Amino acid sequence: MAMIALFLGLRLYAVLGRRAEGSDEPLRRRVEQPDPQAALRAMPSKLPEKPAMTGRPSLPTAEPSAFDAGAETGIRAIIAADRRFDVALFLTGAKAAYGMVLDAFWRGDKDALAQLCERSVYESFAAAIDARKQAGETVDARLIRVDDARIVSADFNAPVARIAVRFVADVATVTRNTEGTVVAGSLDDAIESRDLWTFSRDLTSRDPDWQLDETDQG
Repeated sequence: MAMIALFLGLRLYAVLGRRAEGSDEPLRRRVEQPDPQAALRAMPSKLPEKPAMTGRPSLPTAEPSAFDAGAETGIRAIIAADRRFDVALFLTGAKAAYGMVLDAFWRGDKDALAQLCERSVYESFAAAIDARKQAGETVDARLIRVDDARIVSADFNAPVARIAVRFVADVATVTRNTEGTVVAGSLDDAIESRDLWTFSRDLTSRDPDWQLDETDQG
């Protein structure tokens, strides 16, 4: 069951930010717990034809609240290059990816991280996992909820699109030493975490995957 859940999650991430052309149905932009299966069910299996876009790409009226004003120019450029890109769907997938990356890191699952992250980010996560194992420490952590996910910047430097998302989440985590003694954290008290993650994709590639290529706190 765990392998099936991971497969479904990875497929959600593979279509991060793509919508059926001609569909303007708004999606929820805030969720308590990302539901990869629900997001997958919302994605159409066939894309209808749509006339080529001309002039300035338009943004659905419900979407500007999901991004900072400074990101609008970049978002419009991405939409012009990829007519199926959808802000709300991207954020839904980004929140699911956020949870999957954290879970893989906490579990020490390097294979999952390698599929979700660019090489430099993967190597940073892998080094932290190795250091944790060498110290004989184990981590028990839970993503309680994602309170907010907002696009703070976006740019399109052909052919690569990059989108930075600020996540505000409640996380409970405990670190134990080789003897099982808690050396940091508590599962009873969730701590607010603020992370600034940047996702990128080559829009000319047949590979639909967006990958995490930069992490920061913010």
